[in-house]
Parts: sequence; C-alpha cells; structure tokens
Amino acid sequence: MTTTTSPTAARPSRTTPAPAATGKLFDWKLLLGILGVALLLVASLFTGVYDVFGADDGGEMFAITRIPRTIGLVLAGAAMSMSGLVMQLLTQNRFVEPTTTGTTEWAGLGLLATMIVWPNSPLIVRMGVAIVFAFVGTMVFFAFLRRVTLRSSLIVPIVGIMLGAVVGSVSTYIALATDSLQNLGVWFAGSFISVIKGQYEVLWIVLVVVVAIFLVADRLTVAGLGEDIATNVGLNYRRVVLLGTGLIAIATGVVTVVVGNLPFLGLIVPNIVSMFRGDNLRSNLPWVCLLGIAIVTVCDLVSRTIIMPFEVPVSLILGIVGAVVFIILLLRQRRRGSM
Repeated sequence: MTTTTSPTAARPSRTTPAPAATGKLFDWKLLLGILGVALLLVASLFTGVYDVFGADDGGEMFAITRIPRTIGLVLAGAAMSMSGLVMQLLTQNRFVEPTTTGTTEWAGLGLLATMIVWPNSPLIVRMGVAIVFAFVGTMVFFAFLRRVTLRSSLIVPIVGIMLGAVVGSVSTYIALATDSLQNLGVWFAGSFISVIKGQYEVLWIVLVVVVAIFLVADRLTVAGLGEDIATNVGLNYRRVVLLGTGLIAIATGVVTVVVGNLPFLGLIVPNIVSMFRGDNLRSNLPWVCLLGIAIVTVCDLVSRTIIMPFEVPVSLILGIVGAVVFIILLLRQRRRGSM
C-alpha cells in the first residue's frame, strides 16, 4: 500500500529539540501541563447541577456520575487525539483524523447494523462490531487514497469527508427505514451524559491503544516517511499500517459506542502541538495526550454550564472550536503557499 505524498502534503520538518535530545531529565513545562490538566479534571469533578456535598446521597452520586465522567474525559480525549496523530502520520497529511476520513461514520454504521440484527445485544458486542466496521472503513479510505493521483494537502481530507458523507447517508436511509433515526442521532451527538458507573468501563480498552502507540511510536514515525523509505530501512510497512489502522479502529469504535462523535479533536490537537514543539513524535506524545484531555474537558465544562441546569452535547462546542482552528490552519497553510 503506497501512501507517499508530495513534499507539500507531508508534515514539515522542524528543528525543535526534544527534552531527551538536549540531555534534560526533567521537563518543567510538561509538569506544568500535567498540573493544569489536573486542575481542569478537579473542576470537572465538582461541576454539575447535583449538589454532591449537601445531599444525603452526594457521595454515592459522586461515585456513580462525576468520577466515571471525568475518567471518560481523560480516556476519550487522549485516545482520539493520538488516533488523529497516527492517521496523519500514515497518510502524510496533517488535515486528516477519524472524523474527516469516514472512520466515525463507519463505526456508527456498525452500531446501527448491530441494533437491527440484534437489538438487545450487550455493549461489548456493539463495541466489537463498531471496531470491525471502523477498521474496514479506514482500509477503504486507504484504498481510495492509493488511486488518487493529486495529493495536495486538501485533496486527501476531501476524499475522506466525501466517503464519510456517503456512509452517513446510507446509515440515515437505513435508520429511516427501520425507525432508528433517533438512536442514530443520539450516538452521533457526542455527549458524556451517559458516561456513568456500569456503562463506561469499556472505555478502559482505549488505554491499551494509548500505551501501544507509545510503544510503536518509532515504527509509526518511519512508516510516516513513506513505503519506499520504510522498506529500505527494513520495516514491514504493510504490517505497521495494519497495526496503526487497528489502533485507530479500536479507539474510534469504543469512543463512538460510549461517548459518540468528537469532531476535529484528532485534527487540531496534533497540529497545535506540532506548531509549538516541532514534529518529534515520541517527545510530542505526552503533549498530545495532555492537550487532547484539556480541550475535551474545557468543552465539556462549557457544555455543562452554558445553559445550566441543562446540557448541550460536547460535540457541539468541540465542533465550533475545531472548525475555527481548522480554518486557521488552512489559512496558515495558504500563506505559506504549500497547498
């Protein structure tokens, strides 16, 4: 599978040194980042309509709702941000991520198929089917990408968005025909309201994805240089692509089942980190995790407080923020004349 792109579509190299490269064993900036994210998570624990201090069952409600929701913010934010980073490496394009390549729509189609075939299926079955569909959809995207002759920085995400639109239309038609449109809308709303004790535990699976990406970061970096270079240095390119695709599918499938759609997260986080720290994958991974968690948490806090005591879907806030950042990135790329 050849995904080598033109130099203008590849991620530009930068000379920002990693902490390890400069011999520093202690990165105080990373520590400050961890403390900042920790403060946001504490704010998440104590934000909500229900008074966990004044009510008699406040402690129980705190354990049932607030703690699982905060854990969900951490896991979903880190997993989807790193999935976007992996997808950008494999396609050599900084404007792609699971929601701009149709991966999320394929996962939703898998959920819909499971509900129609087995309406009372357990959560683990729905999650498994969503992962399979997400994997197949991502591979279909890569297959389309191989046939695209023009590889500018915008053509690749446009192909993915068009593919996702087709899959989404098929899902909508099937949902209308089976009277399941409301369920489909709930799945794609992207909200942490339903992340409660007893229903969020499968999200821990994405922790495996995060750890795996840390472990294979060097191989993904080499694969991101293109098939020819990766093969010349002795890397099994196809195997690494399959591994990366599998990790993306697992993260997208699990998050879609439990939380829903989190648009633009995997696109904006790696780009923001790259703008300030360069393109050293291994040294950027902790920052991608932290920034992904921070953005999701801030958007969730806004969604909980903007029309309190009601909530708006976090995907609405995240979509607005992501769209603005996406436009800024496009204008920045245009000024450089590399589109």
